Amino acid sequence: MRPSGLLDVLGVASIVLDTEGRIVLWSPQAEELFGHPAREALGQYAARIMVHERHFDLVVKLFADVMATGEGWAGAFPIRRPDGTTRLVEFRNMRLLDDRGDVYALGLAADQSTVLKLEQDVALSTRMVAQSPIGLAVLDHELRYVSVNPALERLNGVPAADHIGRRVSDVLPSLNAGSVEAAARQVLRTGQPVIDHQWIGRTPADPGEDHAWAVSLYRLEDALGNVLGVACSVVDVTEQYRAGVEAEAARRRLALIADASARIGTTLDLERTACELAEVAVPELADVAAVDLLESVVEGRSCRLEPAEPAVIRALAVRADNAPDALAAADPPGQVARYGPDRLVTECVRTGDPVMVPEVRREDLPRIARSPQAVTLLARAGVHSYLAVPLIARGEVLGALDLKRTRNPLPFSADDLLLARELAARAAVQIDNARWYQNARETALTLQRSLLPSHPAVTGGLEVASRYQPAGATSEVGGDWFDVIPLDGDRTALVVGDVMGSGITAAATMGRLRTATNTLASLSLEPERLLDHLDGIVSGLDQAFATCVYAVHDPHLRQCRITNAGHLPPVRVRAGRPPELLDLPTGAPLGVGGVAFSTTTVGLEPGDRLVFYTDGLVETRRDPLDERLARLLTLLDGPDRPLEEVCDLLLRTLREPDNSDDVALLIACARQLP
Repeated sequence: MRPSGLLDVLGVASIVLDTEGRIVLWSPQAEELFGHPAREALGQYAARIMVHERHFDLVVKLFADVMATGEGWAGAFPIRRPDGTTRLVEFRNMRLLDDRGDVYALGLAADQSTVLKLEQDVALSTRMVAQSPIGLAVLDHELRYVSVNPALERLNGVPAADHIGRRVSDVLPSLNAGSVEAAARQVLRTGQPVIDHQWIGRTPADPGEDHAWAVSLYRLEDALGNVLGVACSVVDVTEQYRAGVEAEAARRRLALIADASARIGTTLDLERTACELAEVAVPELADVAAVDLLESVVEGRSCRLEPAEPAVIRALAVRADNAPDALAAADPPGQVARYGPDRLVTECVRTGDPVMVPEVRREDLPRIARSPQAVTLLARAGVHSYLAVPLIARGEVLGALDLKRTRNPLPFSADDLLLARELAARAAVQIDNARWYQNARETALTLQRSLLPSHPAVTGGLEVASRYQPAGATSEVGGDWFDVIPLDGDRTALVVGDVMGSGITAAATMGRLRTATNTLASLSLEPERLLDHLDGIVSGLDQAFATCVYAVHDPHLRQCRITNAGHLPPVRVRAGRPPELLDLPTGAPLGVGGVAFSTTTVGLEPGDRLVFYTDGLVETRRDPLDERLARLLTLLDGPDRPLEEVCDLLLRTLREPDNSDDVALLIACARQLP
């Protein structure tokens, strides 16, 4: 074992005297302390070279007493060194007896200022350790407690005696001591201190609450560099830790709300908006989220539930994070379910207040689930906390955001409730907008479909097929239309048009133009004259414009007379020839006013086809129009197919899934008259 360096710090000098007081042994430390080398000191009377002359008589007497009685003596005397300086020295004197019965005197001496400084340091350290509010401990090489101060006793809730000789993991078995012990081994090995190592858990001092401590570790060494162990300081930082946790939770809540603002309501599609809300809620807020709307709200009606009235609810979206049983217990999106008046979600939508069950018991599940089967699934999933918040927009309860926790071990808290209400409030406005938009769109679509004609497959000398396809679910209904109008003499008028704008206004304008076109066509007006009249009608409407192609087919003359008002040209398909875009004067859109229209006559033999369409079929935001029109001609250049199949082919191939414009398509094939 390596020696301690404490005696080296003190510089203790050893001197042995014979019975007459002469020096017989003189240590190197004595040479350093008194300033006399051994060759000068040995054999000399000690009092003459070690003590100031004024104390000579007293020292002689004390020496005689020690030698006579055998009792030791301790005290401090000033000494005079050879260089003339004096130094106050602490002495410890005692009588020695060797194996032959000879008597000697042993003197131990040390510089008093060094002794006093060491005493002060020890006293200061002892008092600081005992009175410090910081928990302090010393661990040996095996990481066993050597000492602990009262503050650590209080922090751990374990008496000091029960620490000594035991490891941290033995004293505090409920804590994960592995990280602290690993850090202490590193400090022993490298000498590098570890500062503010965070440690979280529970101790006997407060077994019911988690606490946080900042643990710092330092390697202890003596003056010679011997490793004595590890000093450990422990500070309770629970308040700071909890404040940090709360600040982090607040930051995450703000981040989630910001995320919700960006992600919810990206479209005006009701189902998509509900899915966005569910996706934001999982897994940050809940393990399972469902967005449910009252069926009356979906249908555009207001609803106020009576206390004994069940809630008829349509599931719009469900999202789960690794909770298949809970997902199976939820109503599938699109399904309409009836929840009894005792169900918690019914209470939520009836009162417009949140319903929270922080700790769900088995008897609570029937009030959460819709059916006994769902109760079993929720129990199997481990649903332990439940929260439902109403979706309220413009003072009306639309439905509820239904939240459950299975994997997250924490129950829903008051902070979770605030966050859920904030998400629900933001999403409810978007859902309400989507609901009203969807209702308005369906109204416009119903109006438009009611205004579009239903025509026979064969009229006059033509076989005709048509399609109307509204814009995508997130876009408003447009004003595209087509018409097939029988005229006298086996003639047929063909019309395809597009009112600029969207919504009910565009649909209504389209209806007025279709009615006017039918009326004017019955007067057998020339195509250019008919468009002149339509131009006047549109000019009389507020900020209305429309494009239109009007054609009159005469099977006896085997020709079509066509006039164009700013519309894309029709395609003529003839056997044995490539399809062609008809070269027509473009003309100005209806509503511009003051621009004359011209009529072009094109031949149409039996078997020839004319394809009329609106821009929604060929225009996209990514591709040049010329390329899209070339693609249309390529598709029409295929094998001879029935007209209905050609309509489906064109829509299936050219129609973009995210197209925000509607499409009207009309294909006419000339027939041989009997």
